Amino acid sequence: MIRKIMAVLMILSMLCGCMPALADDAKTVYTSDFTKDEDGWYGRGAMSFHTADGTLKTVGRQSSWNSPGRDFPLIEGSLYELSVEVKQDDMDSASFMISIAHSKSGMETYENLAFGTAAKGEWTRLTGTYTAGDFERSVLYVETTGADSLDFEIRNFTVTAPEGEKEPKPTEAPMVIEEAGEIPSLKEIYAGKFDFGSAAPQSVFMDPKMTKLITEQFNILTPENEMKPDSVLDVNGSRKLLKETGDETAVAVRFDAAKSLLRFAQRYGIKVHGHVLIWHSQTPESFFHEGYDSKKPYVNREVMLGRMENYIKGVFEYLDANYPGVVVSWDVLNEAIDDGSNWLRNSNWRRIIGDDYPNFAYSYARKYAPEGTKLYYNDYNTAVPGKLKGIVRLLQNLIPEGNIDGYGFQMHHNVGFPSIQQIKTAVETIAELNLRLRVSELDVTVGNNSEASFRKQAQYYANVMKILIAHSDQFEAVQVWGLTDLMSWRGTQYPLLFDGRGNPKPAFWAVAYPETYQ
Repeated sequence: MIRKIMAVLMILSMLCGCMPALADDAKTVYTSDFTKDEDGWYGRGAMSFHTADGTLKTVGRQSSWNSPGRDFPLIEGSLYELSVEVKQDDMDSASFMISIAHSKSGMETYENLAFGTAAKGEWTRLTGTYTAGDFERSVLYVETTGADSLDFEIRNFTVTAPEGEKEPKPTEAPMVIEEAGEIPSLKEIYAGKFDFGSAAPQSVFMDPKMTKLITEQFNILTPENEMKPDSVLDVNGSRKLLKETGDETAVAVRFDAAKSLLRFAQRYGIKVHGHVLIWHSQTPESFFHEGYDSKKPYVNREVMLGRMENYIKGVFEYLDANYPGVVVSWDVLNEAIDDGSNWLRNSNWRRIIGDDYPNFAYSYARKYAPEGTKLYYNDYNTAVPGKLKGIVRLLQNLIPEGNIDGYGFQMHHNVGFPSIQQIKTAVETIAELNLRLRVSELDVTVGNNSEASFRKQAQYYANVMKILIAHSDQFEAVQVWGLTDLMSWRGTQYPLLFDGRGNPKPAFWAVAYPETYQ
């Protein structure tokens, strides 16, 4: 058995470590400072970045919950007063809320804490209160109501604790953690076979425990959302370029949301797999319309091809100039096969350009990618027979042109589906195409966190790893989709190798030593 130690973590030190902008007033827990950077805030399904005016701006939103958010180590039972100023420039008036997403044992729940209506061009203050509950993670964020795509700014976000409320004490919040060096390293176990990695959202790079876990276990990372088109494609910047040049194909890009990951990877010599260039989802609708305005007609085929090329060119040029050699591979195209027809889904890309849009995507990617960059197609449900046929058809269409290097298996599975034999058949079928392979997104859900469920989960992981090891000569990497159960998009079903506190589950040991599971 692994020896565990009890580490008493002082909440006061957490506050100091996670909240650098402490005010002079002893009652103030936090006040934002966006003069130099994002001050720990990150985009939740959108892109958030600090401005020259010392504000935090959020753009590229597709849903009302898309928002600027920040992790706060709040003390259970304490009453907090919350305040923020918001501004928007596009609507006569818009409704805003301060909300909280709190998590425990993989279950995320939400509360709305403060409300207000902001007139166009005017700074408006929202205030509210919150009594902290018994949660393992708390994220405060600012969202809208009924204005899904509205860009907006915030400033002066403050959290204060009225006098007389609980003070942090050294005896509070004991946490069981694994003693350093007591668990094996997955990247070392699989060295010589393939890279082992994880997806990592922007927020983890503020958490020393999570960054330690990354450096010990993984040698390749994928950003969860921060390099998807709605984070990288700068619509406002593209509109400005269009106005300056008159060129409808001009495209601006920005990597503010991904900088934390890219800098971390560059510092520690960790590879990055880019995700994703061309996708039907999480791409700004305005990108497909004249003038970058979703109220105007769609552009024609020639303009859309020009935008596709300039976007891909801009991505590769920026990364090569600022983070050379860090991003070693890309999902050029993601989830293009429809589950019903088992052929190209009827996306904006297909409607405007036609059935050959994937060919152009890979041609442009090959043209501008640095030498040695691997170019992948990525999709889910590969183990479903009909979907597998459609994926193979697409790959066979792309391979003769010589611009695609590999295929990425999204293995978002549960212990009951798909079967191990279906996975084996899918891997063997794609392997016969002589492409490089990767498991780009791996997690396995269970119905509850019982010992019996975790045993089934471990056995499933072990069986999957045995299949991958058998084809290790073709696999470039295996990446779980997230660090801990608490941080997973499927967290209520406990899908990952580490529990909510970062301790290894039976699934970890199954992945580390799959041959011991029969």
